[in-house]
Amino acid sequence: MPGARVLVLGSGFAGLWAALGAARRLDELGADGAVDVTVVSPQPYHDIRVRNYEADLSECRLPLSDLLGPVGVGHLAAEVVAIDAAAAKVRTADGATLSYDRLVLATGSRVVKPDIPGLARFGFDVDTYDAAMRLQSHIRGLRPDDAASATAVVVGAGLTGIETASELPAMLADVLGSGGRPRVVLVDHNPHVGSDMGDSARPVIEKALADNRVEVRTGVGVTAVGERSVTLSTGEVLAAATVVWCAGMRANPLTGQFGVACDRLGRLPVDDYLRVEGVGGVFAAGDVAAARMDDEHMSVMSCQHGRPMGRYAGYNVISDLLGEPMLALRIPWYVTVLDLGRAGAVYTEGWERQVVSTGAAAKATKRIINGERIYPPLTGDRAALLAAAAPELQSAPAYEQ
Repeated sequence: MPGARVLVLGSGFAGLWAALGAARRLDELGADGAVDVTVVSPQPYHDIRVRNYEADLSECRLPLSDLLGPVGVGHLAAEVVAIDAAAAKVRTADGATLSYDRLVLATGSRVVKPDIPGLARFGFDVDTYDAAMRLQSHIRGLRPDDAASATAVVVGAGLTGIETASELPAMLADVLGSGGRPRVVLVDHNPHVGSDMGDSARPVIEKALADNRVEVRTGVGVTAVGERSVTLSTGEVLAAATVVWCAGMRANPLTGQFGVACDRLGRLPVDDYLRVEGVGGVFAAGDVAAARMDDEHMSVMSCQHGRPMGRYAGYNVISDLLGEPMLALRIPWYVTVLDLGRAGAVYTEGWERQVVSTGAAAKATKRIINGERIYPPLTGDRAALLAAAAPELQSAPAYEQ
């Protein structure tokens, strides 16, 4: 189909791998140049978003030109604000209109911040690379001689909140020096921390938080945020110069423009080939898609699922466009490796999240995942990039007990 165009919206885990997967499928079919594949995203980077809680983000922003250029995929730095699936067009914030023959929606998710007084002005988050860098800049500017500067409040005791709270004591200590003792308070309205992690992992998480000297307040919400204070639903006011919001995620609101019912997280329903159900010519991958992983479980918002969903969406969007067979995606395993700062990590297997590794051994696995496994090849080599985009499922990460 000469002159055909595939647009991939988003350059996160799903978007990057969808673009690379599309390039690989074109190469397999000997159709290089027959289809224009273009990624549209606001910034020319692929950010390793899941590492935003870490203290060192120097290796977490990768130029897209180094990843897409070698395989012949273009990039347009623009924010898509509207999608007209019936007309097969998208509109960007600067008023441009782009036509497509096939579309892959991979615009990810975002943290949901409620309308709490002061939160928008004084709160921080680690939802994006830029937001994480703002938090780090703020921490570096704290004053060691100030009591409120020594206290940070993390709201939301899910995976991101636990990882952030576990990292903050060391980050604050580096700034405060010997003159101050960091205080980190983890707040959640649920009765337990890590409510999604199940009963097996909870004791490990609770002990790690205690070992990291993180205070936990469960069954409590936040009602106001000030420049140097946080008010809890109990009426207690904590003197704190740092508030990090880690509660609640929702799919990019572009999912609401297709006229189909989304799930409670705002995700589009997709079939086993990642085609959006009821919408012709549109695929979705990553956090914007609710895909079936097996006969009982749907995908979760994670790079663990976003990366293979992207690869398969890229393969299938080209196959669909050129009339070739597509591949169904099912992932037969599920694991969680949660970073617990200086207390190590916890590794669970299965949807019931049974603990199989903890402490330093699990931390070693987490470092391999965060520093190697989730990265694309960084050599700029076309063959290596195409090979990495194969629609093949990785095995679960290795671990030691």
